[in-house]
Amino acid sequence: MAGGLKNISAYLRFMYNVPHFKTSAHADVVAFMHAHPFITLCGINEHSQPVATHIPVLIEERNDKLFLLAHVMRKQEHTKAFEANPNVLAIFSGAHSYVSASWYENKQVASTWNYQAVHARGILQFLDDAGLYNVLKKLTANFEQHADSPSLVEKMDEQYMQHNMKAIAAFEIELTDVQHVFKLSQNRDEKSYNNIIETLGTKDADAQSIAATMQSRKSTIFPS
Repeated sequence: MAGGLKNISAYLRFMYNVPHFKTSAHADVVAFMHAHPFITLCGINEHSQPVATHIPVLIEERNDKLFLLAHVMRKQEHTKAFEANPNVLAIFSGAHSYVSASWYENKQVASTWNYQAVHARGILQFLDDAGLYNVLKKLTANFEQHADSPSLVEKMDEQYMQHNMKAIAAFEIELTDVQHVFKLSQNRDEKSYNNIIETLGTKDADAQSIAATMQSRKSTIFPS
């Protein structure tokens, strides 16, 4: 892909595109993807109808390109669609929360919703049996996060593995386009920004997560 994925700004063409709600740091976008690996994977079937499924993915960076590794069950509608049309969209999403204009200094404006999301387009390629086994090993090791876990693929019964592998297909997606929105009230004045953080901090887990992210980014938005 021309320019590589490190030039994130070159690919901000189709998603909600307001400069306030972007980051120029490639590492921030990739970190968000790693932190939210349970994605919605979308495609188009042979009848031009949209399909989607929800799966965990492993993210790998090779020579300035990003790849997603995952597996799905065989003979599913989405699997057949991916076989017929390898062009897919992976959606990474995180915490989100309503933000009331009553928390702003100027309260006579529209309320909004804060959230973070990444949309990643790419080309899906199914893998052979050896590739499937390798993907299963990588996925399990990544999410178990313990080298001594008895649930690692290499510690499972070989007959059990071979039997279950017949029902699933592994693939990798080479990403060709990555877009993001980190909508976190960056367009508000500092007092309103602080009020939003304080109020979200008293609400549910998603709101508290948004508040924590806003707090962590405050120094870049309002440098002293």
